[in-house]
Amino acid sequence: MDSATHIVMGIGLAGLATIDPVVAHSTANMHAVLAGTLAGSIIPDVDTVLKLRNNAVYIRNHRGMTHSIPATLLWPILLTALIAIFFPTVNKIHLWLWTFISVFLHVFADIFNAYGTQAVRPLSYRWIALGMINIFDPFIFGIHLAGFILWYFVGQPWMIFLAIYAVLIIYYLWRASVHHKIVNRVKAELPDAVEVFLSPTLRWSQYHLAVKGEKHYYVGEITADGISIIDTFTRKPVPNNDVIKAAKEDKNLHAFLSFSPIHRWEINSFEKGYEVKFIDLRYLSKGHYPFVAAVWLDNNLNIISSYTGWVYSDKKLRKKLLPARRERRA
Repeated sequence: MDSATHIVMGIGLAGLATIDPVVAHSTANMHAVLAGTLAGSIIPDVDTVLKLRNNAVYIRNHRGMTHSIPATLLWPILLTALIAIFFPTVNKIHLWLWTFISVFLHVFADIFNAYGTQAVRPLSYRWIALGMINIFDPFIFGIHLAGFILWYFVGQPWMIFLAIYAVLIIYYLWRASVHHKIVNRVKAELPDAVEVFLSPTLRWSQYHLAVKGEKHYYVGEITADGISIIDTFTRKPVPNNDVIKAAKEDKNLHAFLSFSPIHRWEINSFEKGYEVKFIDLRYLSKGHYPFVAAVWLDNNLNIISSYTGWVYSDKKLRKKLLPARRERRA
């Protein structure tokens, strides 16, 4: 989920925590638990700072270790210890419990969007991305805002947020059911489909679609009117030639391949070398595939420049690559 939704979920969980008598009957415990659920709802995304380093490090690590099983267990302990410094009389067991629930809900919510997490790391480094809920879901965000308004005017936050989270459980089950039906519908229309990747949009009835078939890749969209296939690509295995081997030594391409489950590739030859490009097929936007990795090599297969990330035109991609090329030559 996006940061704003994680924050409102943390505050909402603090309201639910008043169902706990230890929290409800102590102002210090209530304030400490609010700090714990709020911090717990955002701390797994601390790895966002990696984007300041470079895209390759960010793509390889965002929602990785910080969302793993060890981290989910460690964050509540660290936050409880830190918050207890400022609230020395707090009941540490109850503070840890509600902070743990907050961290767990953050990681749990993230697996339902198309980006996903490595939530079961180190048992598996596979990205879990169920593609059922948009990164920003207006219904989830809006129902929390409605809860805050009721909290302000009515009080009884545990009753309000107990009802809200009951509704959200039903909402998630409904979205899961819809997702399952759409996948089955896609497989019925495309019998050679091996894997189906859905990316939810802000509209409940609309999804971006990428399909890995036995011989083709299909890209399209799901609307209330049905399935529309926009692009079809022949599925060609990545060649094991010297150009590809050299390009795969690049950190940006390595990061892209560790994250992207469905992509096509291109090798373009130029007078002074080669361009190797890998294009993720999940994010078609206005006729363009913005998530790419590109590597420029000279005729001796030395890496001149590379980039991975989101760009919305080939012109902008070349601008991303050219500065790095000049720096290497300098």
